[in-house]
Amino acid sequence: QVQLVESGGGLVQAGGSLRLSCAASGRTFGSYAMGWFRQGPGKEREFVSAISWSGGITYYADSVKGRFTISRDNAKNTVYLYMNSLKPEDTAVYYCAAQFGRTWNVRTEADYWGQGTQVTASS
Repeated sequence: QVQLVESGGGLVQAGGSLRLSCAASGRTFGSYAMGWFRQGPGKEREFVSAISWSGGITYYADSVKGRFTISRDNAKNTVYLYMNSLKPEDTAVYYCAAQFGRTWNVRTEADYWGQGTQVTASS
């Protein structure tokens, strides 16, 4: 069992930055690829970014590529999402997810989800 707790969301002006954190419980954090998803108002949940178990492989949605950076610290059981140049369309609830395995498989659902943290980028 893995429990995920996100933090770091908030209100920021367009062009600003935020860092999201996702703290995971359990001793097997390093066995999971980790991902970030988001769901904006009236929209379906969408993939944002993911990182392999070792941190050596990262994935980004085209909409955030070049602005967001994902990283992880396996010693702290934490994954981060650095968000720069935020746009109003980035406004959403951001969810952390864990998927058992070394790399993220887009064809497979995540095994665990966090509760989400709200990010609002105002224009």
